[in-house]
Amino acid sequence: MSAASDRLALVIGASRGLGLVLVDELARRGWQVIATTRQPGGQLRVDASVEVESLEMTSPEQVAALRSRLAGRRLDLLFVNAAIDRGDLPIDQVPTGMFTEVMITNALSPLRAVEALRDLVVPGGTVAVMSSEQGSISLNTGGGYELYKASKAALNQLMRSYATRHAHDGHTKLLIDPGHNQTELGGPDAPLNPSESIPAVVDVLEAQAGAPGLQFLDRHGKSVPW
Repeated sequence: MSAASDRLALVIGASRGLGLVLVDELARRGWQVIATTRQPGGQLRVDASVEVESLEMTSPEQVAALRSRLAGRRLDLLFVNAAIDRGDLPIDQVPTGMFTEVMITNALSPLRAVEALRDLVVPGGTVAVMSSEQGSISLNTGGGYELYKASKAALNQLMRSYATRHAHDGHTKLLIDPGHNQTELGGPDAPLNPSESIPAVVDVLEAQAGAPGLQFLDRHGKSVPW
């Protein structure tokens, strides 16, 4: 890991919600941050600590172009934050196009991005992906939101395969459950505010830096059942 003042993070999916707050919190703690957004503008604060790159994460071509632009940069943290939800439909009522869209956005694209960018992460650095307790198979006892849950379970499984293939790369690997937050995805009635939950997430990221293997952790640093 780099010295505190030289730590560099790349946060993919930072234009709003949890990603936006994550960038602000990292910058507040002295990190240099590269933040990606799908479109220019928005609420992302750009200053000496934060630079912005354009990225549509579901486009392999754009991910490859971002990798080229970042050649020579060395990351202490690569954090992929991306998810969509298309409502609470039983799986037999989910159109094929909707299923494909959610799986590509929530499971396939995050791992494509991780694979494309992982060689920028320094030895002892961290590769993290925003997951959810909703992706826990053993905790799926309440029903509902079947497609979203399936996409997060798929994300977790793909990250497990990634960790197996790259077991000896010296990177900390994390799946993070930030809890149910008041975002466009989580809804206004969610019990958590990102301004409270994301600092806890960053505490976990910093505490786990250098830890071996893959862990699925909540915002308190506790293991989430697979």
